[in-house]
Amino acid sequence: MIRVEDFHKAYDDTVAVAGLSFEVTAGQILGLVGPNGAGKTTTMRTLSCLLTASKGTLTVDGCDVSKQPIEVKHRLAYVADDPQLFNDLTVDEHLAFVASAYSVDHADEKARLLLKDFELTQKRHTPAGDLSRGMRQKLAICCAYLRDPRAILFDEPLTGLDPHGIRKLKESIRERAASGAAVIISSHLLAMVEDLCTHVLILASGRQRFCGTIDELRTTFVGEDEELTLERIFFLATQPETSATQPISP
Repeated sequence: MIRVEDFHKAYDDTVAVAGLSFEVTAGQILGLVGPNGAGKTTTMRTLSCLLTASKGTLTVDGCDVSKQPIEVKHRLAYVADDPQLFNDLTVDEHLAFVASAYSVDHADEKARLLLKDFELTQKRHTPAGDLSRGMRQKLAICCAYLRDPRAILFDEPLTGLDPHGIRKLKESIRERAASGAAVIISSHLLAMVEDLCTHVLILASGRQRFCGTIDELRTTFVGEDEELTLERIFFLATQPETSATQPISP
């Protein structure tokens, strides 16, 4: 569904991502983790056709990101960490705009259910500029879900959400994956990644340190007998001197 092969991205003389390769198939939820500046957002924005790769091939549902951006945008939704909404448009108007742009079938009923699920029904006629940070996040998620994308990218999706919103979002991500979507979540909340994701990709200094399941991660870095949290493994894996093939003691 989502395939990245030998992806490189440089800004002038600064290398943001170097030689990244991974795949997310239908039904998988990939947690993308790494220190600030590791290349997570660059990877997400390139997959979303907002940046151009310096080298490599990125495809979504068989469509090349660089050669078929329109097709990719129809198959993929990106929920950024700071959603760029139209402040003068109401909640209803945002959903109507998305429905029109993407020719969404049964849009009114889908929108009604999404607003109910994310507790935005009472804000239907409120301009986005008057919404709280958490409500803006919920609206961005509703806009993404409305068109039932084949692939969904989340960049720090829990930002601004209250406990009820967090629980609902996690449930909805699992439901979307179970329905066949490929999902990538970039987050610093490692406990959430460990709980929600089926796979994890660790980036450090623009390079891939590991990609696989949580169990495979533990085996790779600390051996089969160790029971460490993702948070502890993350710190071990992103140390500059750490080698992915070197056994590490907790």
